[in-house]
Amino acid sequence: MHSETVAELIAGLKERKYSATELAREMLGRIQRAQPELNAFITIEAESALAAAAEADRRLAAGGAPPLTGVPIAHKDIFCAAGSRTTCGSKMLANFVSPYDATVVARLRAAGAVVLGKTNMDEFAMGSSNETSHFGAVRNPWDPSRVPGGSSGGSAAAVAARLVPAATATDTGGSIRQPAALCGVTGIKPTYGRVSRYGMIAFASSLDQAGVIARSAQDAALMLGAMAGFDERDSTSVDAPVPDYVGGLDRPLRGLRIGLLKEFFDKGLDPAIEACLRTALEALRAQGAELRDVSLPNLPLSVPTYYVVAPAECSSNLARFDGVRFGHRCEEPRDLKDLYERSRGEGFGAEVKRRIMTGTYVLSAGYYDAYYLKAQRVRQLIASDFARAFAQVDVLIGPTTPTVAFELGAKTADPITMYLNDIYTIGANLAGLPAVSIPCGFVQGLPVGLQIVGAHFAEERILNVAHRYQRETDWHARAPEAYR
Repeated sequence: MHSETVAELIAGLKERKYSATELAREMLGRIQRAQPELNAFITIEAESALAAAAEADRRLAAGGAPPLTGVPIAHKDIFCAAGSRTTCGSKMLANFVSPYDATVVARLRAAGAVVLGKTNMDEFAMGSSNETSHFGAVRNPWDPSRVPGGSSGGSAAAVAARLVPAATATDTGGSIRQPAALCGVTGIKPTYGRVSRYGMIAFASSLDQAGVIARSAQDAALMLGAMAGFDERDSTSVDAPVPDYVGGLDRPLRGLRIGLLKEFFDKGLDPAIEACLRTALEALRAQGAELRDVSLPNLPLSVPTYYVVAPAECSSNLARFDGVRFGHRCEEPRDLKDLYERSRGEGFGAEVKRRIMTGTYVLSAGYYDAYYLKAQRVRQLIASDFARAFAQVDVLIGPTTPTVAFELGAKTADPITMYLNDIYTIGANLAGLPAVSIPCGFVQGLPVGLQIVGAHFAEERILNVAHRYQRETDWHARAPEAYR
């Protein structure tokens, strides 16, 4: 059962090949066995999962059950879930139990999914390697001495190791696509506003977007269809119809215009990764797609732009964690100032503090115009570049990351080097575009990711391209030897 996809599990449960309870028990057992090595989960919810599985079996027996009934999943520990611990990977929220469900959690629960637990993540989603979590680093199932990527590294590792067939995730600057690439799975970041952010603990509100990590484009389409849609509780949610993502997967690629971003195939890209990408592009060309060169001249400015905008918004969003209302509170504060200083000093880790301080600086009097306002103007230039590109092509394709998974600790001493690992993913967040990463090969035994970026609300199209590629290849179906 653990080797089956979401689509296969849906069919197997409906045909009563196995029960939802049997499935939940098997996956919970795998999670428990893998946890000492991978550390992919912060909270394992065995009791509530088995109760939900039993209810799923009753609904399946009665007939007319929702599409994901009985399918086991996990949530990134950034989504609030009623009665569940929601930590955001931080000491600040280590004991916080949410009183309500995030919209994503509620919609997947309504669709019948069985939640097995909450996955590990970089603290407050700040990181590219899943090494900043208060609960310890996550390890890559393909090589436990290497990182799984971040911040959704726990979700990516859990899916790659066949601990769950799919998991929710979030993407602020590449935090779905980058770990999906490094772990050899499929990860989609939808258009900003397509999936509700209500109940998703904020890092950078104009950039954060909920999405999904799964084994295939088909599974991602099934999950995204249940998650997407307008939510009046989220002021940034877009009131637009949700297409039938699954129904559009098999659309032929003949005549598809693929743009190859000049700025993506630069001197920083590992030549072995580029070779994998070129082979993948030929496979798409063989299905009738046309390849065209495209340039986005302002795209190289995406990393410095992001690391002004995101910390500024982080500084504002995390101001609420002050030791007064909820979250970590220091022992025996001397006065109000001491309460604030020690609660925040003890509750936040080094990377979060670094970004709060950076954000506070760029928003301060005398520096707002020089840094934050200028970064927002450059952001608009980047968005305009993408808009011009999509007047010429249907999708843009390039690498997801410049290298394969690096070793644990290799970049923790140099934040700038770590930040550059998101160089190919940040642009889509700044422009609010949908993008998906899919496996397209291996380099030195480690997975390589191919990124497909679409125009606004073109999730159906990028999933279609991903699915048609996966029909002709088996990279997405491969599993680490220790977890087959």
